[in-house]
Amino acid sequence: MYNIHKIGDVMLGNIIGIQDNIVLLKLNIKLEEMQNIINLYVLFEDSHRNIIGEIIDIKNNIASINLLGEFNNDQFSLGVSKKPSFSAKTKLISKEKVKFILGMPNYDEKKDLYIGKSPIYEGIDIGIDINDFFSNHFAIFGSTGSGKSCSVARIFQNLFEKKQSVAYKASILIFDAYGEYHSAFADLNKKVPEINFKAYTTDVNNEEVPNIKIPLWLLNVDDLALLLEVDSKSQLPIIEKAMKLVTIFAKEEKLVIKSKNDIIARAILDILASGKAPAQIRDQIFSVLSHFNTKDLNLDTPIYQPGYTRPLKQCLLIDNTGKIREMELLTNFINQFLVEDVELSLPDGSFKYTLKDLYDAFEFALISEGVLSSDKIFDEYNILKVRLRSLVNSDYAKYFDIDEYETKDQFIKEILTVENGRKAQIINFNINYVDDRFAKTLTKIYSRIFFEYSKNLKRRASLPIHIILEEAHRYVQNDTDVNVIGYNIFDRITKEGRKYAVLLGLISQRPLELSTTALSQCSNFLIFKMMHPTDVEYIKQMVPNITSDIVNKIKLLKTGTCIAFGSGFKIPSLIKIDMPSPAPTSSSCNISNIWFLDRKN
Repeated sequence: MYNIHKIGDVMLGNIIGIQDNIVLLKLNIKLEEMQNIINLYVLFEDSHRNIIGEIIDIKNNIASINLLGEFNNDQFSLGVSKKPSFSAKTKLISKEKVKFILGMPNYDEKKDLYIGKSPIYEGIDIGIDINDFFSNHFAIFGSTGSGKSCSVARIFQNLFEKKQSVAYKASILIFDAYGEYHSAFADLNKKVPEINFKAYTTDVNNEEVPNIKIPLWLLNVDDLALLLEVDSKSQLPIIEKAMKLVTIFAKEEKLVIKSKNDIIARAILDILASGKAPAQIRDQIFSVLSHFNTKDLNLDTPIYQPGYTRPLKQCLLIDNTGKIREMELLTNFINQFLVEDVELSLPDGSFKYTLKDLYDAFEFALISEGVLSSDKIFDEYNILKVRLRSLVNSDYAKYFDIDEYETKDQFIKEILTVENGRKAQIINFNINYVDDRFAKTLTKIYSRIFFEYSKNLKRRASLPIHIILEEAHRYVQNDTDVNVIGYNIFDRITKEGRKYAVLLGLISQRPLELSTTALSQCSNFLIFKMMHPTDVEYIKQMVPNITSDIVNKIKLLKTGTCIAFGSGFKIPSLIKIDMPSPAPTSSSCNISNIWFLDRKN
């Protein structure tokens, strides 16, 4: 029997047909005397050109060979400029030349990364060009149990366990849907002292790992819109007004008393001029001053008149005719608190405020607007206030409860460093303890903050940020963000992030549920076994340069084996990825071990 690795000089046969990208080859070898040659690479030696193809099918002694690229001077380039001639010599490519196509013949630790082994060519290691892979967005797909999590862990272990080169400035942010990656990376520092792992969790009862935190003052209108599940553009001005008010309500009264008096006074004047029934006017002013007041302006503030003094609340009494007798007096008094040219602005992140401060701002906005606006606007205000109150009273409020004020730069730096001040390379966010809606909002807020931070760096793309989303179909979706706030942050990152070195890694078992925009911007793919026909068909339609042969292979892959292709790979490759050590906690439940008792014991 022929050894397939030693027959580089054996002629396979003659070309009898070429259709599209498929060459039909009449074989002149005895297949029964050879090992299986399906998926082996073929070399077409033509005048001045050497073309590479892959045997994808053999029927009636005729091989179908898919053309892949050209091979000259030990350099492989994907794509064929011209089909081989019918006189081209055809033979299996030698193992020595295979490494120039699949492997890393001139391995450089700073440029190359080992991914796995070829299951077709024994002893051939397959790697990627680090820059070509990690400077682009990538996607990893596969059904449950196909080996996605173990492979992700192994790839990053390979990256951070290099013997001579240390990826010290790497920043890998993993949003861990099940909390399974902690075990895979926690001890990296013991293997490579310069590499540091950092973890956050949404488990509020975990005393060993710090909770994820969200500095409320670093959020913008869009973030709050997502947090409060805004579904209409008309609700954005409500959030904007409340955020402007929080610049007053969150600060010490002595620093903002004139401005606070001004906005309370304007709310009262608007109520007095509303034309509503006197009882409504009285009740509304009582409500405003009961909830929001200062030492200068409250229900007991004295109003002086010649000969006597009365508290403000007595000026709201309704006489026998059903009118507020002191309406003019009250109006003149309140006018004294107006300040010219007071214009509120949105918070700029320069001061701390809490969920309670924000709730108070919403409360004031609701009270001051409630009498004057339409029922629809009042209802929209109230809906947002109720949702905010639910957040304030939920366990999730703990993520916003932060003792010390910190700037955006300080917040980013804290995440990216460990206690001794050295750089953290892998930061794992365990989001297993919150529901999908909140997890989706959390990942969007963090992604937006890091994206904006990177955009504003003086040296563009000087600090690459990789955002890895496990179970990405839960978060990166074709949702309503575009209709409400005008964009989806994940779509924006996939379209604009490369220039700022903010890259996404999408890991999913349901690519059909992913944002089509985000998926279309991915340049590298690792696809593990997928059985669902709609997902397989969707991949075929959405992923660029995918062939029917690759689609067929997807259904038959073994656990831990993937089809890899894209800008980081010389050629679409079948790769067996090594098991990680240690592995993530992603193994399936062992039912038989749990069910059965050993009667001998």
